[in-house]
Formats: sequence, C-alpha cells, structure tokens
Amino acid sequence: MTDQDGSRGGFPKAATAFLHESSRSIDSTTSSSNTLRDEEIKGLEAWSSPRKEVLDAEEDDHLLAIPTTPPPVDGATPRLSFQDGKSRSPKKTKTKSKTASWSSLPRKGQLALLTASRLAEPLTQTSLQSYMFYQLKSFDPSQSDSAISTQAGMLAAAFTLAQFVTAILWGRAADSERCGRKMVLLIGLTGTMISAIGFGFSKSYASVVFWRCLGGALNGNVGVMRTMISEIIKEKKFQSRAFMLLPMTFNIGVIIGPILGGVLSDPINQHPGIFGPDSLLGGKEGIWWMRNWPYALPNLVSACFLFSAATGLFLGLEETHEILKHRPDRGRQIGAWILRTILRRRDRQEYAQLASDDTDAPTNAPNDIEMQTAKEANEQKLRGRKKLPVSRIWTKRVVITLLAHATLAFHVGTFNNLWFIFLSTPRFDPEHPSPPTHHHQSLPFSFTGGLALPPARIGLALSILGSLGIIIQLFIYPKWTAIFGLVRSYRYSIMLFPLAYFLVPYLSLLPSSTAPPKAADGIVVWLGIAFVLLIQVMARTFALPATNILVNNNCPHPSILGTFHGIAQSISSLSRTIGPAVAGWLYGRGLVWGVVGTGFWGLGVAALVNNFAGCFVRDSDGHEILLEGEVRQVDEEEEDGGKR
Repeated sequence: MTDQDGSRGGFPKAATAFLHESSRSIDSTTSSSNTLRDEEIKGLEAWSSPRKEVLDAEEDDHLLAIPTTPPPVDGATPRLSFQDGKSRSPKKTKTKSKTASWSSLPRKGQLALLTASRLAEPLTQTSLQSYMFYQLKSFDPSQSDSAISTQAGMLAAAFTLAQFVTAILWGRAADSERCGRKMVLLIGLTGTMISAIGFGFSKSYASVVFWRCLGGALNGNVGVMRTMISEIIKEKKFQSRAFMLLPMTFNIGVIIGPILGGVLSDPINQHPGIFGPDSLLGGKEGIWWMRNWPYALPNLVSACFLFSAATGLFLGLEETHEILKHRPDRGRQIGAWILRTILRRRDRQEYAQLASDDTDAPTNAPNDIEMQTAKEANEQKLRGRKKLPVSRIWTKRVVITLLAHATLAFHVGTFNNLWFIFLSTPRFDPEHPSPPTHHHQSLPFSFTGGLALPPARIGLALSILGSLGIIIQLFIYPKWTAIFGLVRSYRYSIMLFPLAYFLVPYLSLLPSSTAPPKAADGIVVWLGIAFVLLIQVMARTFALPATNILVNNNCPHPSILGTFHGIAQSISSLSRTIGPAVAGWLYGRGLVWGVVGTGFWGLGVAALVNNFAGCFVRDSDGHEILLEGEVRQVDEEEEDGGKR
C-alpha cells in the first residue's frame, strides 16, 4: 500500500489504519516509537483527504471513523463531542403546544349531538325571557312594575333552586351502572319539554312556578354534558375548543330564542292578519287556544326542538360510562337500522371502536364464547376499580375552584335575568314620575327608569348579546387562550365584568329619538346597548369555557367525574338561585327608591369577589388524589399548563 493509495482510500482506509494500530499497540508494547509515529502520520494523511472522497464513503465505515466518547458517569450530564474538538452540552428545547383547529377535533358526530341537545335548552330559557314580564303582567294587570320585577326574579330562582336540589343526584345517577350518562340526558330533555308546554298553558303565577320547578328538578344535563365531553376529548390540546362548544351553543340559543319568543308570543295581537278574527288561519273569532293562552305558541315550538334533540340522542349518542359503553345500546341499534334500511346509508359507527387498552373489548364484537368471556372479564375488572368517597374530594384546590365557579355563576346567570327586566321596565316620565316623589334625574346615582322595549325589540337586544358572543368565540377566543394560557385568560376576562355592570343602568339616560313613555329608540341607544353587551359578552365568552375546563381538570379522581360535575352544577344552581332573587329584590327596591342601578351595581360587587377568588385558581390533571395501587403519571404539557 502506497501513500497515494491510502490517500485515495478516504474514510475506509483511515478506519482500518486506526483499528489496526490500536490492536498493535495493545498486543505488542515492544514496538519502536519510530514505527508508531509513521503509522500515525499515515492515519492523519487519511483524515486530510478531500471532502468529496469523504462523502463517497459507506455509511457504516463513516460511523466507524467518528471518534466516540466513553459513557457518562452516573449522575453526570452527558456531553456531545464534535470534530472541532469542543465538548458541548445538549440544549433543552421547550416544545410549544399548538392550538388545535376546529377541523382537527375528533369525534365530531358525537360532539354535534351533544351541542344540538345543549342548543334546545337555552333556546327554551331565553325564549320565555323576552315575554315573561308581560306574561306575569297578564296574570294580574293591577300589579306594580316593582312587584313584577320581584316575581320574575323569584321565577328564575325557582328553576335553579330545583336544579340545586337534584343536580348531585343526577350526577351520581350518571356515574351509576343502572342509569349512565345517556339516560340522564334523555330524562333531562324530556322533563324540560314537558315543563315548557305546562309553562305556556299556565294561567296563574303559582302554576308557572310549579312548571319551572319541575323543569329544573328533572334537568341535570349541563354537568353530564361536560362529563361526556371530557371523556370523548381526552387530550388537553383539544379541550379549549371542545369545552367552548357548550357556551357557543348557548350564544346561538340566545340569538334564536328571544327572536322566537318575541315574534310568536301573543300571536293574535301581534299577527292579527294570520291568527286573529277573520284572518287566514283564525276563522271567525281567531284561534281559540291562542286567545286563551297567548304565550303557548313559543313554548310549543321549543318543545318541538327539545323532542328532536332527545330523538337524536336516543338514536345516535354513544354511552361514555366506562362500563355501560361496552353493553348493547338499543337506541343506536335502531338508529343504525334506520340508516341502512330507510335512508340507504352506511353507518360508519356500526363497527367497533378501537380498544384503548388490551383489556377493552369492542362494542359490536362477534358473539362467540371467547369474546364474551373477555368482555365479562373486562367489566368485572372495571367494577373492581376503587371509587373515591365523596367525603374525600374537598381538597383546598377543589374548594377554591368551586368558589370561583359559584361566584361566576352568581353574577353571569343573574345578569341574563336582570337584563331583560331592565329592558322591559317603563322609561322615566317627568309628567308621571315613578316613584311619585322622584321628579327629576340626578347623576351620578339618583336616576331611574328602563328602556320600555316591547317583546320583539327585547328579542333583538338579547340576540345582539348572542351574536357578539359567536363572533368573539370564533375569532378572538382561540388566539387569546393561545397567547395567555388557560388560567391567565380566565383571570383577565373576569376583570371586565364589574365595568359592564356599572355601565348598564346609564343606558336609560342616553338620548332617545322617542319621548317617554314610548320605547327608547335611536342610533345612540342601540350603540350604547351594543357597547355594554360587547364588554359583558367578551368577558363571559372567555370566562365560561375556562371555568368549565378548570372544574373538569380539578376533579380529584376520575372515578367520580360525573358526580363532581353534578356537585359543580348544584353549586352553580344555588348561586343562580340566590342571585336572581336577591338582584330582583334589589332592582325592585331601586325602582321604589328612584335608583335603578342598585341591582346591577350589586352584581358588580359579586364580580369583584369572583376576581378575588380567581387569583387563587390553578389548573390540574384531574387526578389529584391517588388511591391504593395508583401511580401518578407526570405530563410535561400539563405541568406547564398548570403553571400558566
């Protein structure tokens, strides 16, 4: 071998030279230093061969030619060696979690069924808000406006009080093997449908209170829906989108419901050419049941929406309970048969879902002995899992989270009721002041009167609230949460509530194009309404999905997730029971005192308490308490999210 040949050999020759020299130096220590120096020179000449020759070398030979370092000593930080002779430590790269897009959400069909069911409920609730003041007035026209305001607050409190009593029971029923999540949702939709029909055909204040109590007692759906979303969407990167579906659906209901109620209420007087005497559909005297029950039509339409939602759930929704989801579902079997036989469509969900672990058996597995035995063994294993007692859930983190959740529900839920009362309240008329001793308006606090809007315009004003919420949720909320994270976006958003509540009463002082007692109108009035609602809706749009995620993630153990959401809904219902009752009473007293802002400014104080509690809220992984035999799994993304 010549120097020229060695130079052309590139890396293969160099590697051979080094390996050969290493073995010679170990086996023969008696070789002369001159011979060793000559061989080293040959190796260095091979290293200095042209780069083109180096790139042509075989991959395996190239790896042999790279100098290596000995393994690190225990406890030492590993270092990388480079050809320049320098030793460097590897840099830690922090992976930034990307915000999931709407199109990347998994299980869209199941989420669509849940959101459609959620839409039917706010549609019913917000529909009656647009005419409730006038329906209560029809029971006893001699009542004062302050008395009706108090009745409206008590009526709203009746629904949430019944929810408070039964929400935990529905949560436990959703966690039980005898009932499950899906059955609770079906009962809730059916109960709401029956109560809506009864409310529409009521002729007294006592009867509407009864039907609202019945609807609240049979409805524990919000907590169960949140539980199912958390079980369908397990990855945190999808949670901000998935949990935003329920508030977004509420905003859609806020858009449609008030318009529906405002247009369809008292149809004979609003649309005499269609339903009145000698009309298209009314005949000689008008439609008799519309004449006797003028507020029944919007409730019947709402009942149709609720029935459609319940039917869709029965035929298509999958059970997410860890034991019941493995059992046959008669409703989904009927739904699959309708798709195949009547609609001539292939049901993609007819096939079994991939098992999440080795023990999970497919839902529609073949009915043979081996698969049946595996399925029974899996159910037996799930039944044997330990369940956290309810008495152990009250950790410091849970108490703080539920306190923040309760205070948020107090003022947000109350605002929706107080807002439509304020819109319905007659304007201040100097010629006929109410109260009689209040002859002139005085800033900054001694002024009274509402906007005196009729049901149709109240529906429009409430629809503005929902429309703004949809726009903010689609275009602003995802970027906001991506920048600030879950906890900080929650804290920043709730700071806007006190400002919105402080400004609302001053809408009655804006210049109107119409004189009292006519309804307030004009560009300035509607711009003022839009501005105040923009602040309130922006705060609500950011705060509600965040608090739902925080409640879900701070559940101390997965075995009681449904029960925990039931507890959260029960606490929320208690807040929304006390809130409208207290704020309605304050608002009524304010009309007597000549200070219309008392109710809204009271909400501002509650919002400040919510801000204080929000300072101590933290994110978690939904598994704070470990039972015997469980091991905590640390997720870097979750750990980082909790710090934010």
